[in-house]
Amino acid sequence: MRIVTAMSGGVDSSVAAGLLVEAGHDVIGVHMKLHDAPPAGGGADGKHCCGLDDALDARSVAARLGIPFYVLNLEEAFKRAVMDDFVASYRKGLTPNPCVRCNGILKFDILMARARALGADALATGHYARVEGGRLYTAVDRDKDQSYFLYPIRPEALERTRFPLGGMTKPEVRAHAERMGLRTARKPESMEVCFIPDDDHARFVAEHSPGDDSGEIVTEAGEVLGRHDAFHRFTVGQRRGLGIAAAEPLYVLSIDADLRRVVVGPAERLEHVGLDAAGVHWIRRPEPGESVEARVRHRGARIPCEVDEVGDGIRVRFVAPARAAAPGQAVVLYVGDEVLGGATIRRAWTLPAAPTE
Repeated sequence: MRIVTAMSGGVDSSVAAGLLVEAGHDVIGVHMKLHDAPPAGGGADGKHCCGLDDALDARSVAARLGIPFYVLNLEEAFKRAVMDDFVASYRKGLTPNPCVRCNGILKFDILMARARALGADALATGHYARVEGGRLYTAVDRDKDQSYFLYPIRPEALERTRFPLGGMTKPEVRAHAERMGLRTARKPESMEVCFIPDDDHARFVAEHSPGDDSGEIVTEAGEVLGRHDAFHRFTVGQRRGLGIAAAEPLYVLSIDADLRRVVVGPAERLEHVGLDAAGVHWIRRPEPGESVEARVRHRGARIPCEVDEVGDGIRVRFVAPARAAAPGQAVVLYVGDEVLGGATIRRAWTLPAAPTE
């Protein structure tokens, strides 16, 4: 079988390619060039992915494995689909998830199409997740599971997707890399937001969309507690860096981008009993009576819930409250280890109020 393998230059995708070669497949390595962001600190410290050093590492691994290797320039598509959306979302007071956008639009849409053009039967990546019978499941290694980011993959694309690492732990993957003699065997983990190597989201937004974003920090009752210099520096659930003094710990409860206001309150006001989410993508709709669980952040707890479709979105009611469901993040639905689908959080409700119809 001919399989195109996305090779980021990290240990995971390197081992995925190596295992497929050892299994006798006709493997083609493809590196996606997504941006020109330099590593944090200006050096090759391995804390971001998809840069020049990573392309060189991927090429070296492909040579070691004896497979063809190509670099695919997706900078413009990445900018439109991920970076521009990232900035626009923060401008709306949301907390975006660029990894979901990257997987849904680039890796398993554009790259899948390129794989088909190369005559491949399947596309493989180094993600920690499993595909069985055209359905998506969590990885065996729960600490590394990346199923949360993968829910946008279309069912027809899942049938042509391979995740060779889904049944392995990270130490097992590194052991395979050592055994194969791959230069990436001891390479450090990459950071999540690859195009912001210094992890300063606010700086990135300000540089790409300058403007006066200062405003007030207020209570839910409208009492002004202080001022901020940019509302996009905040996210729901944040406690540190508020720059205000109070008798009790305060957390960001919501962000009003139109008024440039950051609303704060006590921790209990972050206990959400439900949420509305838009743009639902189903891999499989739940059957009547199935026990559905929701996750509102990567590696967050899975919380039992009830789900109703509302237009092109979903309404989720939690059996036990979920903490700090941030608008802009994904809510991903599970039945056991199976991923049913997900959507983008638009509004969350707190106790004791219920949503108005």
